Amino acid sequence: MAVSTVDSVSKYDTGEAMCPYRLVLEHVTSRWGVLVLIELLDRPYRFSELRRSIGRVSEKMLTQTLQTLERDGLVHRDAKPVIPPRVDYSLTDLGREAAEQVRGLAVWTQKRLDAVQEARERYDAAKAGAGSSEE
Repeated sequence: MAVSTVDSVSKYDTGEAMCPYRLVLEHVTSRWGVLVLIELLDRPYRFSELRRSIGRVSEKMLTQTLQTLERDGLVHRDAKPVIPPRVDYSLTDLGREAAEQVRGLAVWTQKRLDAVQEARERYDAAKAGAGSSEE
């Protein structure tokens, strides 16, 4: 019987059954995957537009990210047979669903960044106060 929801998957399950799930999660939450998905929520993009919009991503990494997300069924690649060639990238229904989830996490991160920074400062101060006793 197949597992149908994340809630029914044990967080301690490290067996082979988790590998496909984890792989998709890695693709969706990767550094560039997150940014591609969020950006494509607005509208379809041509490769160069998407690269400029995301910023600081190499052509190779963006190509790999788009191919991975396309393979997972999250991104649609529409190559038009014109000269010069035109390729547009957009989200599939599945990709839009994933992108909405990722954007929710990104919005939460932005809203709670101050609290995270405060926690980091407390942690660093406590570590500095403890000295090197843990080494």
